[in-house]
Amino acid sequence: MSADTSPGVGPDAGSDDPPDEEALGREGWVLVAAVVVAVLVVPLIIYLWPAAGGILGAHYRTAMLVLPLFPAVLLGLVAVWSMTVGRPR
Repeated sequence: MSADTSPGVGPDAGSDDPPDEEALGREGWVLVAAVVVAVLVVPLIIYLWPAAGGILGAHYRTAMLVLPLFPAVLLGLVAVWSMTVGRPR
């Protein structure tokens, strides 16, 4: 009998905890959504802005200055929220 197959040997030996069903949890998925908005949605809006900007009355330069602020604020708020929710009381 080798050491690899003997009972009680390995990374799960002696562990009575059940495996996590959801690895990321709610905080993780909110962070993933915020990153997707910051990396995909806002750049897409900036890319499409010349077509929609004339309708809204704003210029492309305004879009380049203002729209990147939204994901920055969103990511900051999600970071603070995930730290306060994950902290044990």
